[in-house]
Amino acid sequence: MMPKTPKGIRGFLIDTPDAGRVRGIRNGAILLEDGAIVAAGPYDEVRRAPGADGICWQHSPEAVIVPGLIDLHTHLPHYPAAGRVEGGVDSWLEHQGIPSEREFNTALAETDAPRFFEALARNGTTCAMLHSGIYEDSCDAAFEAAERSGLRIIMGTVMADREDHGERPSDKALAVSLEQSERLCRKWHGRDNGRLEYAFSPRSALACTGELLQEVILLARKFDAYVQMHLAESADETARIAERLPGFPHRVAVFDECGLPGDRTVLAHCIHLNEEEIRLLADRRAVVAHCPTSNLFLNNGIMPLDALQQVGLRIGLGSDVAAGPELDLWRVMRCAIESQKARSFYTPGVRIPNAADAFHMATLGGAIALGKEAILGTIDVGKDADLVVLDLAHVLPYGSRGNMHSDLSAEEVLDLLVYRGGPHAMVETFVRGASVYKAPSPLLL
Repeated sequence: MMPKTPKGIRGFLIDTPDAGRVRGIRNGAILLEDGAIVAAGPYDEVRRAPGADGICWQHSPEAVIVPGLIDLHTHLPHYPAAGRVEGGVDSWLEHQGIPSEREFNTALAETDAPRFFEALARNGTTCAMLHSGIYEDSCDAAFEAAERSGLRIIMGTVMADREDHGERPSDKALAVSLEQSERLCRKWHGRDNGRLEYAFSPRSALACTGELLQEVILLARKFDAYVQMHLAESADETARIAERLPGFPHRVAVFDECGLPGDRTVLAHCIHLNEEEIRLLADRRAVVAHCPTSNLFLNNGIMPLDALQQVGLRIGLGSDVAAGPELDLWRVMRCAIESQKARSFYTPGVRIPNAADAFHMATLGGAIALGKEAILGTIDVGKDADLVVLDLAHVLPYGSRGNMHSDLSAEEVLDLLVYRGGPHAMVETFVRGASVYKAPSPLLL
């Protein structure tokens, strides 16, 4: 529920309205009403704004306030395995008894989904696109938990008719997968004024026939919903596609013949792409979810980030748990920088992103990727109040005994957050002005 009465929060306001450019307002303030930002700027100005009379201001000038983080790719069923395996998550899951997408039933969804969404909010993630299991009832239960959580969630049940179709007979997998996904989309897409949305979720070109992919794009267009898929995650996947689908010149062509991708298609990983494939994705206005922690954890490779950016692809960040070890997007930001530094040792001319570049991908870049830049990603009047409050003392080397941000520029504060931030620095998370997480004993009130 959006809070109707005005609310005011104070702190150092920091965002990145352009890639690489930091905007900061020290001793700033934000006035929230009906879930939106109605005033933002220096505290001495905002406290005089219409509607600000009599407000009890939350937090303090020592807080740091940033836009909510956006996770473009993760997996709900796998989170219990996060950080416990390197290489080959699916095979490891089977040996360790951690539920795979095939085994993610309603009971597990009812238990795990609330915890998962709480963990997202605790990490400062306010919007996430994720895969549920492959069954309708478990995805439905996960959506019910998402509705209660207050977060922005884009989710879908995993679709497959070539492999990984669980207990369904192979000759029924296509029809059942399409029927279940359409019912879920009709029920949940656009719920709560668009806070919950549906993403048709074919697993990959190896797991899905061309017929399924063609039907998916028709359904996505019919409901104006998203599509999410994996693409070029590993060299092994590339070799298997070439072997099993020899009639296509490259991997992107498999999707392109079916009408994918499009401007509401989010493709995770995209590590092993050639120049022709990258250009085709850009021509089709696809979205890429960059998952650097996952790519390194599974030893799959490093995305040529600058090559994808140069052709204008929209790129956001994804945690990809449990292939990625945690939901912490601050760690993903760090890895996005450090992985490109590693590339620069063996590839001449690599452009290395800085902290502002990485933060932009996790905020406004993710919003642009989802077509939500008008309402998310920066601290601007008129946008929804999806915000994260952090305590700078938790990222300073000597805590509150060191220099607080009165001695630091906005760029220096953002550097500290990207390189030393995480859930330990979290104070509160807001979605549409409603608090969805508050630290148990915050130092800042």
